[in-house]
Amino acid sequence: MTVDSQEQKFGFVALIGEPNAGKSTLLNKIIGMKVSIVSPKVQTTRTRVLAVAVQDQSQIVFVDTPGIFEADKKNKMERAIVASAWEGIADTEIIVLLVDVSKKIGHSTQLILDRLKEDKDSNKRYILVLNKIDRIKRDALLDISLKLNESYDFEATFMLSALKGSGVEDLMDYLAKNVSIGAWHYPEDHLTDMPMRLMAAEVTREKLFRLLHQEIPYALTVETENWENFDNGDIKIDQTIFINREAHKKIILGKGGSMIKKIGQQSREELEKLFETTIHLKLFVKVSEDWMDDEDRYSVWGLNLNA
Repeated sequence: MTVDSQEQKFGFVALIGEPNAGKSTLLNKIIGMKVSIVSPKVQTTRTRVLAVAVQDQSQIVFVDTPGIFEADKKNKMERAIVASAWEGIADTEIIVLLVDVSKKIGHSTQLILDRLKEDKDSNKRYILVLNKIDRIKRDALLDISLKLNESYDFEATFMLSALKGSGVEDLMDYLAKNVSIGAWHYPEDHLTDMPMRLMAAEVTREKLFRLLHQEIPYALTVETENWENFDNGDIKIDQTIFINREAHKKIILGKGGSMIKKIGQQSREELEKLFETTIHLKLFVKVSEDWMDDEDRYSVWGLNLNA
């Protein structure tokens, strides 16, 4: 699709909400590919993910922020994650609050509403999106919508299922009509600003969470240590899984290396679909008791250790 430059519209849209509200699922549905990892574990998204979508004459850059919650003041990672989420809102013109209506509205959502009231900017639009509407009765859904709109003066409310895609097109139509007039900042086929090395590491981290989320805490990270492109198009990727306890290493490796093999296989299969080539993936596990205090670990995600 070619759009005359005089008709182009462009804008940044922030997706915010408490952990597991469905922000990453919604973003992946809009973009049509995985640009943000999804798992049942809290604090899965650690960094702001920029993804680009085109709707009619509008180019929309989505900022998928980490889930917002009441961070433990003594936990550096939690403070950095929450600070990153609020920083992601600063330069956006439309803020979309995503709420999971399949469960009781939590304390974190109220914290977000209170913060939005304090920081309200007349130059921004504030939108409410009620997600997972397929899991709730209509009367209860309308009651939640009423209460949230009484709590904050949202410009518009949308009800959808990010996983199934129902209602997403209505949201996109609204965003396309309401971003500012202005030239596109990216080529039409540009999908995300996430570096490939980081995206590959995030895919593996997702597999760890999905396969082991009952056995290990979120206090782990994955880093792509080596990336080699071959002449035939294949890619060789070496990744290190950092954890802070020896006991967790045994769980990740599994009996006879069975679990790390399963994690690697699932990650490799997804990466091959993502990058459309053969992937040679090697995973290593390293115990580092103080990795959560290492500024280099945080800088990979664009987080500020001292937030």
